[in-house]
Amino acid sequence: MTETPTPTPTTTHHPYGTPDTPHVTVRGEAHLEVDPEIAHITITLTARGTDRRTTLDDLTHRNTTTLDLIKSYGDTIERLETGTLTINPELTRHGRAERIRAYHGRIQLTATVNDFTTLGEIVTRLADHDLTRVDGPWWTLRPTSPHHAAARRQAVREALQRAREYAEALDTRLGALLELSDTGTHHSPLGRAAFAESMHYGAPAGAAAADATPIDLEPVRQTVDAQVEASFTLIPPTLG
Repeated sequence: MTETPTPTPTTTHHPYGTPDTPHVTVRGEAHLEVDPEIAHITITLTARGTDRRTTLDDLTHRNTTTLDLIKSYGDTIERLETGTLTINPELTRHGRAERIRAYHGRIQLTATVNDFTTLGEIVTRLADHDLTRVDGPWWTLRPTSPHHAAARRQAVREALQRAREYAEALDTRLGALLELSDTGTHHSPLGRAAFAESMHYGAPAGAAAADATPIDLEPVRQTVDAQVEASFTLIPPTLG
């Protein structure tokens, strides 16, 4: 005689809760306004000449001078990187043939500055160099900034407070946390897009740098936003 196996009881999943175990899902948000931690500037160096080697030598000298200036600020410079270097011929047509009229050289550097009291001086001294363009500053926070964690904690606290308020409205209380989802954390300059704060500084060839007055730069406040969604069980309320 074959024995019929006893079926295993199945557990029905109720993602939206049941009368015996109701759920509440809430959103928590945080919006912080904080000072920036670093600023980025971009320095573009150019050279022009009728001879390729001379143009390259001029660009190399200008690059060395600029790097020495930036590095002289020590720990104020958090990061210094060289981007692109190009040497392009400028062609002109004589009759049926094209000839090289001049050579154009270009180097782009990016510096990250963490001391805003000297940032204006750095920008002014760089802009006083011949054939040098400075763009920025672009204010921002470090990816590891504690402000991001602070915003997330505040968003979680707000979600918990909202859930408790709903529970109190039903004359009951929260049971257990079912799920907590991070729906986004980001930051941006207050009230503007990131690159709307960029400025251009430059000096023509032959400009004197002896008595340059540091430009006054006002840091742009940053907003840090965080959002979470949280689901809790509720002790079944008595309705009626």
